[in-house]
Amino acid sequence: MNHTSSIMLKKIKLHWQILIALVLAIFFGIMFPDMYKIDEQFFNNLKEREGYYHQLAEVVFGDDRGKVLSKRVFTEKLKRYIDESEYHKTSQLYIEAATYNPYASKVIWMGTIFLRGLTMLIAPLVLSSIVSGVANIGTGTNLGRLGLKTFGYYITSSLLAIFTGLLMVNILTPGAGMNLPVPEHQQQGINIGDISDTLIQIVPTNIFQSLSENHMLSIIFFAILTGFFITRIRKAYRIFLTDMFNAFFELMMKITMFVIKFTPLGIFGIVVGVVASQSDLLSLAKSMGVYMLAVASALIIHAVVTLPLLVRYVGKSNPVKHFRAMQTPLLTAFSTSSSGATLPLTMTTVEQKSGVSNKISSFTLPLGATINMDGTALYECVAAIFIAQAYGIDLSFGLQLVVVFTALLASIGAAAVPMAGLVMITIVLTAVGLPLEGIGMILAVDRILDMLRTATNVWSDSCGAVIIAKSEGEILRV
Repeated sequence: MNHTSSIMLKKIKLHWQILIALVLAIFFGIMFPDMYKIDEQFFNNLKEREGYYHQLAEVVFGDDRGKVLSKRVFTEKLKRYIDESEYHKTSQLYIEAATYNPYASKVIWMGTIFLRGLTMLIAPLVLSSIVSGVANIGTGTNLGRLGLKTFGYYITSSLLAIFTGLLMVNILTPGAGMNLPVPEHQQQGINIGDISDTLIQIVPTNIFQSLSENHMLSIIFFAILTGFFITRIRKAYRIFLTDMFNAFFELMMKITMFVIKFTPLGIFGIVVGVVASQSDLLSLAKSMGVYMLAVASALIIHAVVTLPLLVRYVGKSNPVKHFRAMQTPLLTAFSTSSSGATLPLTMTTVEQKSGVSNKISSFTLPLGATINMDGTALYECVAAIFIAQAYGIDLSFGLQLVVVFTALLASIGAAAVPMAGLVMITIVLTAVGLPLEGIGMILAVDRILDMLRTATNVWSDSCGAVIIAKSEGEILRV
């Protein structure tokens, strides 16, 4: 019977496993909400921080020693003594010191281990993917006129997508008012420096320290330099190093996919913690709905407005005809959530129905499936800003630009497989010091958004092929 159950579980697709884990986690969190234990440890924790907090705790909770309070009673007592403008920031200290949940603590560890596994992958995955990508496409042959046009289009379309997402998430502010508690281990790691400090930190003084501390911008900078100069050394060494980093990247992707298999257990642990700490689940659901709206509306604007305008005015072609030709690949991308799996169909359609030559499609489309991820880049940007809003962290304009830059490079490094964006979002969050625990929220509604952004990725690749073919003087059917 156990063997049969194991086989049935393997047949359940990963996104359904995640959905089941999510539903179970919500019920678990509702059944066992956080309580607040007023014991000597609570007072001692506050005394270690600052005398003022301990003194206030004695006034507010002095008569409650030995009691376990509900969140409603606990917060009502605090609000009598803390000014409303200071409540969110100050109350977190008391909440962390008093939180008591013996049931949730038995499963939250699964989320902690899962996040540690993802964090473990970040630095080696970024280094290997960028070095491998730059080394493979950085030769003189591939960086000719066609290569420059292709890269120009991919960078432009990705940036337009990211800025569309940035605009929508700042307009809709889906995370505003959620006031999630910032994890204690994260509070000293939130980077709120100015843009000049951020730019200086891009150049590492010690790359091994950057790797050990997950300084994303430094790692990305070093990886780009390494990949570029691999193409400039003696042929024998170039081949050896390129093969080595290709092998390293393939190894990291194997480990990544292994860790991703444990996503349902990780999400269960993370979401239990989030739900158990929330007293207003309706507000949480509303915020997640607005977040989905922000991502979906930004993707639709990019796919329906921005890309067709590029095809019409830059590619001098008919975007409506091209869209009709691309219906089957787009539906395939939407259903599989994999631009890589859709690639053969995309190439065939672009050549046979849109009239792009094999010379153009065989270069631009495989490259696009690897590095041109408009939808993924947009999603990573919106998700990072949403998580910052949810935790009440104010990202300056400079740090939002860091999010844009990191989302662009992370999307380039994203593999063309389902759930790869999960690892890439950790890169963006790490770059600006945002809590990785926020991943649990966005994964709860990720599947439908994954389908939408994959279709956007494929649509952008095909539009790029049409624009580049037209710029090369080809006569198309669209």
